[in-house]
Amino acid sequence: MSLADRLAAYARLVRFDKPIGTLLLLWPTLWALWLCSDGVPDWKMVGIFIAGTFLMRSAGCAINDYADRNFDPHVKRTRQRPLAAGVIEPWEALAVAAVLSGIAFILVLQLNKLTVVLSFAALFLAASYPFTKRFLALPQAYLGVAFGFGIPMAYAAQTGQVAWTAGILLLANVFWAVAYDTEYAMVDRDDDITVGIRTSAILFGRYDVAMVMLFHGLFILALAVAGWAEGRGSYYVAGLLLTGILAAWQYRWIRDRSRDGCFRAFRHNNWVGGVVFAGIVADYSLTRMV
Repeated sequence: MSLADRLAAYARLVRFDKPIGTLLLLWPTLWALWLCSDGVPDWKMVGIFIAGTFLMRSAGCAINDYADRNFDPHVKRTRQRPLAAGVIEPWEALAVAAVLSGIAFILVLQLNKLTVVLSFAALFLAASYPFTKRFLALPQAYLGVAFGFGIPMAYAAQTGQVAWTAGILLLANVFWAVAYDTEYAMVDRDDDITVGIRTSAILFGRYDVAMVMLFHGLFILALAVAGWAEGRGSYYVAGLLLTGILAAWQYRWIRDRSRDGCFRAFRHNNWVGGVVFAGIVADYSLTRMV
């Protein structure tokens, strides 16, 4: 294999061509950075967290493919991934994950001690999540903690402490992750049952659609509590109302449980996270202008 082909395989390994996962990880971190800084975050920190999010999501994908290397060849959606297809070796996936994690840690070292300490927990969560699908009935909840751990890290970096509001935001992200990753799991449900992987789509069974909508509702409720705790106003509430409409719209795509519809709903959550962030930014910016 030529160097160009190998680099292309590494790019596919870390989902360089599929940024949706990075965005779903990034939005909660940005919510936290704006909320804990009263709408005026340290831009150096913003840059560090954006870069760190990309690096750790990429590392997580490499670890995920290593963990699922014996399952992915039997799943329609994943059988062409580089490791599943035999294009690269398992040790290469681990090496890529290690290099990316190391670069991310160098970035974290520019922040305060508490953030550095929390980064070890973040690394553990990212590395262990892929293996939870073997024994947890609801691994999506674990994913929500892993994907949302940028929230307490953002509070720690910006303020030197982790306020209780960070816990509410993290809980909101857990609810959101269960909702969107159940949609994702609905795409692979038949294959996952065959290979023995546990997912929320399998756990919820025929109530999967109802549970997705329930967790979207809990997600918005938790964000409302976090906004109240941070003293946010009408523009924040307007953002949540629009978020609710977007989340409810996904019902149209998942109600018949088609693969294409469920995957479309999953990808649509990028807009959900973006609208929440827009509401936060608007609330701080427009309130100051009045």
